Order: sequence, then C-alpha cells, then structure tokens
Amino acid sequence: MRKKEMIAMLLAGGQGSRLVPLTSDVAKPAVDFGGKYKIIDFPLSNCTNSGIDTVGILTQYRPFLLNTHIGTGSAWDLNSMHGGTAILPPYTTQEGGAWYKGTANAIYQNIQYIDRYDPDHVLILSGDHIYKMDYNKMLREHKRQEADVTIAALTVTLEEASRFGIMNVKDENLIYEFEEKPKKPKSNLASMGIYIFKWSELKKYLIEDEKNKESENDFGMNILPKMLDNGLKMVTHPFKGYWKDVGTINSLWEANMDLLDENNDLNLHKDGWKIYTSGEPKGAAYFGENASVENSMVVDGCEVYGSIKNTILFPEVIIEEGAIIKNSVIFPNVKIKKGVILDRVIVGENTNILSGTHIGNNTIKVIPQNKTIK
Repeated sequence: MRKKEMIAMLLAGGQGSRLVPLTSDVAKPAVDFGGKYKIIDFPLSNCTNSGIDTVGILTQYRPFLLNTHIGTGSAWDLNSMHGGTAILPPYTTQEGGAWYKGTANAIYQNIQYIDRYDPDHVLILSGDHIYKMDYNKMLREHKRQEADVTIAALTVTLEEASRFGIMNVKDENLIYEFEEKPKKPKSNLASMGIYIFKWSELKKYLIEDEKNKESENDFGMNILPKMLDNGLKMVTHPFKGYWKDVGTINSLWEANMDLLDENNDLNLHKDGWKIYTSGEPKGAAYFGENASVENSMVVDGCEVYGSIKNTILFPEVIIEEGAIIKNSVIFPNVKIKKGVILDRVIVGENTNILSGTHIGNNTIKVIPQNKTIK
C-alpha cells in the first residue's frame, strides 16, 4: 500500500439523541441539511478540497442509510485505488468485540487500517459539524510548529464554553492546559474536535489507554490530557469562519436558516470550495402561477403552488395552493395539502400533512418522518 503523509479518520457513529425524532432511523451525520445535503457531506468535502484522498469512516448507530449515501465515495472523488473511503464499523475478534466505547477506542480498533498507509500524521474529524475548512493549511502549520498534536480551535462565548474542551495557550498558540467541558472555564478558546496527531505518538497513547480499565477511552477526557501531562507539544490552529455543531433541534434549524441570510459566512454557492453530495438527479423545480416564494431555497424536483417564506425545501416536496409555510425546513418527499399553515417547523422525510393542519408558535416543532398528520 502506498505510504501517505496524512489520512483522515471520520467519526460518524453518533446516535444523535438530542435530534430525535429525526435520528430515530438514521445516524446523526446522515441527517439532511441545506436543501440537498447531509451533514457528513461537509467534512467529506473538506477532505476532498484539502487534497486528502484517504478517509476511514467509523460508523456505528443505524449505519445503513449513511453507508448507502457514501457508497464508493465517488461523489467526493474519494474512490482512488490507492486510498478512497472505507466504512469501518465495530467488529469482533478472537478476544471478543464491542461497540466503540469512546472516540479514542474507535481509532484504537482501527490501528490496523491506519498502519496500512504508514502515515506520518492522522487527522481526526467529527461527522456532525457544518463548516468549511482547509485541513492542508492546518497540516502545514502543524509541521511548521513541529507539534505532536494540533487542535482546531474557535472562540465561543463564556456561556457556551462549558460544552466544549477548553484550552489555555501561551505564545505561538502553545497549549499549556486542556479541560474537557469544565464547569468553570478559564477561557473561551474551544476545541472543535478536529485534531492532527503524529501517528507514531498517537498509536502509543491509544494502546496504553486501552489497557487502562478506568479510562473512558475518549480524546478529550483521556488522551489529550495525558499527552499534555507528559510534555508533548500541543498547539492550536485558530479557525475564523462559520462553524456549527448541529446536535440539537434548535441548532439544526438555526443553521438551515443561516443559509437564507444573504450575508451568511457559509455560502454554498461560492466557487472554489464546493460541497459535494450523492444522489440521483431530479427534474427541475416547478412553480404554479399563484405560487409565492420569498427568501427561500427550493431544489430540484419540488412543486410549489402555495406560499413559502424563509423556508428550505428538499427534493420532491409538493406545496399545494393555499398552503402557507414560513421559517421552516421541509425534508425530502413531503406532501403539504391545501390550507396547511406551518411556522418554525422541521418536517421529516416522506410525511404527508393533510388539509387544515396548523402548526407553529415560538418554539421549533418537529414532525417525524413517514407520518400522516391531520
């Protein structure tokens, strides 16, 4: 197997309990986003655009739709004979087997896969964040600093800081303290869960961590603090741009609505950093003569006869005449009948909403997939 300077390992097994009911049948990275994408399209596209041609995708919870979406990786030009994508679920060995116990354990279980490529560096990614990032730029800084670990970081509010791994740094972005989700954070510089490790160092720590029966087998809780305590050089890679953890219903809705802001920092129409996705081509969108469309995103295969405002429609959505949809996200193959009024609603895939249904108030409502709503 051809040696690689760096390969990526993409953690995509999230159950997404805070996104229920949208994740009742799919893993969080396979949730729809932005009209025609899935959440995992963003890190995969970042890899392609960064020149990373080998990506191991670690799946676990309800992987079928995610695996089908990824396929051979050809949509992201990740089907090279010398790399490409590989789906890496948990597996059983002669010593037994188990689900991935934590982020570090997930990588530990795939040491053999990584060793096939004998990489100098390994990039660890999460499959449930919305952002654009040049990982190659991060790698160049990692090498310039001669770091053992580089962590992508962004500034958050102090109120949010307790939800993240928080870092304190010296000159040259050198990390001297790392706290995982501290109750009283000392700073607001947060880890994005994007790491570059020297593989020779990471491999040793993964093996050692697996032997520790008291470990939670987690990067933030165990691996990173241990490396720091042992004097390894850890630096941050500051990120400035749009980034969103869409792990809750509210954050998923907000991220979709952000796309409708003409000044949004995540411009999906901008050339030079395309977000790729898979799927069959659909027919052109159609608008009836009485349709009203204001500040909305409508993709292929939709039919709009009613009124939509500040709304995102996924493929093959039908809005009948007399229906009024505002501030909403409508997933694929939804049928909305005459007289329906929706405001601040996320509608799951393959759902029919019958005439006379009115849903909407000051909180975000979710209609599950595969339902008929009266």
